[in-house]
Amino acid sequence: MGLRRAGLILAVLAVSACAGVVTGRNPDLSVAETGIRIEARRTPLGPVGAYLAPGVSHAGGLVLRGPQMRGLSDLKIVGDEAWSVSDFGALVQFRLHLDAEGRLVGVERGAIRALADLDGSPLSPKERADAEGLAVLADGTILISFEQDHRIWAYGPDGLPRPRPRPQVDFAPNGGMEGLAADGDGWLVLGEEGGGWTCDEGGCQALPDYPEVGADGFRVTGADRDPAGDGWYVVERYFSPPLDVRARVRRMDARGRWSPPLIELRPPASVDNIEGIAAVATARGTRLYLLSDDNANPLQRTLLLAFDVKPSPRP
Repeated sequence: MGLRRAGLILAVLAVSACAGVVTGRNPDLSVAETGIRIEARRTPLGPVGAYLAPGVSHAGGLVLRGPQMRGLSDLKIVGDEAWSVSDFGALVQFRLHLDAEGRLVGVERGAIRALADLDGSPLSPKERADAEGLAVLADGTILISFEQDHRIWAYGPDGLPRPRPRPQVDFAPNGGMEGLAADGDGWLVLGEEGGGWTCDEGGCQALPDYPEVGADGFRVTGADRDPAGDGWYVVERYFSPPLDVRARVRRMDARGRWSPPLIELRPPASVDNIEGIAAVATARGTRLYLLSDDNANPLQRTLLLAFDVKPSPRP
């Protein structure tokens, strides 16, 4: 069933030991949506292949299936609502289902919306519709970064895009602005093959201590604001199918300095082409969700994995 709402929704939820602490406003796009059915099957992390730093624990995992659950490239969460964008120019929404202990056990009430071009028509072709990064600002505005045709657009209640500043860098066609996260009144941008910036309506500034990345084959694919303080969580992936697909999560401070890995995943643990990350404040610390992009390949999976972090480590 689709989620049909009018007006801006102020997400007010009871806070329990396992519930997310709401820190923003759910987006409202007054554009056509279609309800979608999502099959969610639980999957274990696995006995080997996963490294979790002290203070990090696994909190559940799902394999998501459905015709519209393909090519999902980022993830952000407000309250219990999950938002994702796809390689095919769509915004996907679904509700998380947690058990009494706060573990991720399912999803429900999915909906999909086509992203609009500047003239209001659906985005096409694929080269123009390839959405990679997603951020939800405090007022509910959605920011989306696109690669191939590199740009950042803001979508408000009318569903129409408005260009926003991006780093003035010549990104590779398939190696653009993968990491996108809210940063107060601005946004963080991380390039897949290197470079980190904070941006606002006045332009973008490079993070002063951002490291050179990518020498070991890992590429940045997502970021989200650390709800426990200044800084962000960053996810990277190493993708050499079919035998070697890995992911890791680190914390980055306000200057761009990275911590040692907090999470490292490699086969035979549950891992795929991880491209999305969402960080949510809870009464116990921080909940991290990781989402994989199956590349619309039947041999891959759309995974949604949950981890709890307490305390939040610092570089």
